[in-house]
Amino acid sequence: IDNRALDEAIDRVIAGPQKRTRVMNDHEKSITAYHEAGHALCAAAGAYSDPVTKVTILPRGRALGYTQVMPSDDKYSVTRNELLDQLVYAMGGRAAEEIIFDDPTSGASNDIEKATAIARRMVTEYGMSDLLGTVRLGKNDDGDAMASLGGPGYSEAVSAQIDEQVRALVESAYQDALQILVRNRPVLDRLAQQLLEKETILEGELAQIFTPVAKQPKRPRWHGGELEALNAQVDAIADPDWEQLEAHAKAQKQLESGSELGSGAESKDAGELEGGAEIESGAELEASAEQGSAAEINAEPAFGTESAETEETGRD
Repeated sequence: IDNRALDEAIDRVIAGPQKRTRVMNDHEKSITAYHEAGHALCAAAGAYSDPVTKVTILPRGRALGYTQVMPSDDKYSVTRNELLDQLVYAMGGRAAEEIIFDDPTSGASNDIEKATAIARRMVTEYGMSDLLGTVRLGKNDDGDAMASLGGPGYSEAVSAQIDEQVRALVESAYQDALQILVRNRPVLDRLAQQLLEKETILEGELAQIFTPVAKQPKRPRWHGGELEALNAQVDAIADPDWEQLEAHAKAQKQLESGSELGSGAESKDAGELEGGAEIESGAELEASAEQGSAAEINAEPAFGTESAETEETGRD
């Protein structure tokens, strides 16, 4: 198994098996080349897009060609600006057809479907709408066929607002795609010609072709709430002196440690004094006991004296 076999396996999974029996005439082949070149150029010009790794006009599955855009690293979430760039390069194929041929084809139907789905999720699921705010609209059916029987879960007025926001996002992306392609028209023509000659172009050669591309400027900061007013309030607050705060916290910690040590010493001294008092009390009790025993011994008569008195009484 070599790299070519691995590349074929990836393409087969992404776009389906190659249609070797499908033959296109020169005009349709040229439309496909410009269509895919439009996708790739819009992706390369985006300020937040992932790298373009492959462009081909070889038919696979239902597609006459495809553009592969893949991140350099593993990604587990996507930002609003990245989603907007996805909308732009999804509409790049349709924009290229209008610029070059003045007559769009049905080949962009899948691109429009994908762009509309992304825009709708941005509005209804991701809270990325200026008008509707950070709410989820609609029901999360989780594959439950019965969940859709009760309607979408919002009113007709909200439905109209959703459609308006989705249309605005897709239309704005389409206008951005037109601007990118017009501004970089020489790169668009060169990439299309290379595709007509080679049919497939990989990442290394694409990077050379995209060298003169004028990148899109970064979008202004976007927020879904009163963030600007909050930031203004934060800016009005003076930054704290972190060094002074750290020094104060350190001194406070040392004071607490000293207090704990002092309390331990006092407890130790008190214990020693108490122990000494106990020892003295024990000594006093022991001395008293000895004196009492001695007194008892002295109070008893001597055995020899009693015997002598008895003997004397008997003689008498």
